[in-house]
Amino acid sequence: MITSGNIVRHEFIGLKTQILDSANQQIIGLNGTIIQETKSMFKLNTKKGIKLIPKARTMWKFSLNEQRLIVNGSKIQKRPFDRIGDKP
Repeated sequence: MITSGNIVRHEFIGLKTQILDSANQQIIGLNGTIIQETKSMFKLNTKKGIKLIPKARTMWKFSLNEQRLIVNGSKIQKRPFDRIGDKP
C-alpha cells in the first residue's frame, strides 16, 4: 500500500498527479495520469495531450484514495527500478 512514508519507493505509472510548483512557470497546475517514467521524466496523459515533464525542480501532488501526497521531484529522480528497490 502506498503511503506518505513510502511513496518515493513505489511505482508511479497509473497515478493521477498535479504540478504544484516548477522552475518552468508554464506547467504549474498541469495535471494528468502518469503513463511512463524514466530516470528524469514523467510522461503525463493530460487533457491537452501527452506531455513530458522533468521530475527535478518540480513539486508533485499525487492523489491516492482520499489522500493528497506532495513529493519533491529531486527525491524521485532515479530510474524506476533503482528507486523501487531502495531501502527506507
